[in-house]
Amino acid sequence: MARRPSGSVVEVPGKTGTSYALRFRAYGKRRYLTLGGEPEWTRDRAERELAYVLAQIERGTWQAAEHVQQPEVREDPTFHVFASEWFARHESEWRPKTARAYREELSLHLLPHFARLRLSEITVAEVDRYRSEKAGEWRRWEALPPERRQGKPRVIGPTTINKTLTRLGQILEEAVEYGHLDRNPARGKRRRLKASTPPRGYLDQAEHFEALLQAAGVLDARAAAGRQHVGRRPMLATLMFAGLRLGELIELRWRDVDLPAGRIRVGERDGGRGEAKTTAGFRTVDMLPALRDELLAWKARAPRTGPADRVFATATGGTASRDNIRNRVLLPGIALADERLEADGRGSLPPRLTPHGLRHSFASLLVALGEDPRYVMAQLGHTDPTFTLRLYSHSMRRQEGDLDRLRALVGHPERAETGRNRAQRHAAEPGVDWASLPSAAL
Repeated sequence: MARRPSGSVVEVPGKTGTSYALRFRAYGKRRYLTLGGEPEWTRDRAERELAYVLAQIERGTWQAAEHVQQPEVREDPTFHVFASEWFARHESEWRPKTARAYREELSLHLLPHFARLRLSEITVAEVDRYRSEKAGEWRRWEALPPERRQGKPRVIGPTTINKTLTRLGQILEEAVEYGHLDRNPARGKRRRLKASTPPRGYLDQAEHFEALLQAAGVLDARAAAGRQHVGRRPMLATLMFAGLRLGELIELRWRDVDLPAGRIRVGERDGGRGEAKTTAGFRTVDMLPALRDELLAWKARAPRTGPADRVFATATGGTASRDNIRNRVLLPGIALADERLEADGRGSLPPRLTPHGLRHSFASLLVALGEDPRYVMAQLGHTDPTFTLRLYSHSMRRQEGDLDRLRALVGHPERAETGRNRAQRHAAEPGVDWASLPSAAL
């Protein structure tokens, strides 16, 4: 069967408007046919002309002499211009969260390096130079002690560098399709870094939880008058004793915090459901007594406590910055806690402790307190039991009496509604297919 002819409409932006041309194959040769510019020609008219030409080719009646054949003129826009047009063309196809992530990758990383380069100037060597520069920034940042990272821009690691290279490859692939490039210089595994990032640290001893909480309390007491709205201790207590993701912490409202019942609703927004990583992300977290006490004390002194107000907000009630929480709350807390632990000859906190590491710490805490795997999964908003079961196979390193110290820290006495009984209550909640769990998890 003969192959049907195919082609495409080419849009060429110009100072006076967009011009249109056709690119197609006829009689074994690639053809390029210039049509004209706006306002005489539109995308719709160009599409109709393409359909007419392809129909003539299929019938064998099309002849190049019928049209004025123009040599193909290749535009060579800057990366800034073409990437901006690429983003505008596709933004409506993406979820808002995806669009925000792509915008950050462009504005914070790709454009500072490639913006002024013409597309023809972006070579494999240039892409490799970008990769090397980003990797160097990461190595220098990783070598800094935690206290020296404060106030410095947070650089991206190998995994995120590879994400920006993927985005660059997507943009340049479209530049190839539009005829601006012959090949994509960002394509290929050799352009990517080996992303063997060491695992995040997490708290696994009672004295680690105590040290970080105490350090955050000291920082709150030392805070200047203009920084009293931050609430470092209750913020870190919520991360390590409720297992919230950083985005969930930032969006937490007082209406989500039921202090009398001792529960936190995660994922609810304005009476409906907001964004969540999974369906199970919409969940109810049981507050440990220690967290309930922290939030009661915080609500008594917080500047804004209306139902719609954020629990942890900026001085004006706005959305807190993820980087500020990492760099101005967690890292100073770690530095002070390490200083005190080392002064007492008790070592230091685990390395690479991040906000997500505090979520891991919460899971490990529940495991150490003897909670059922299904209950731990429900509290975290997980649907895959692999992570929880891995925690059970690597139990926390506990010194003698450490479990009693953990129970005393969080106010968690031995009680009947732990383990299977409480898991059965949460099994009735939506979000986790408990029947699908392997028997080892039950």
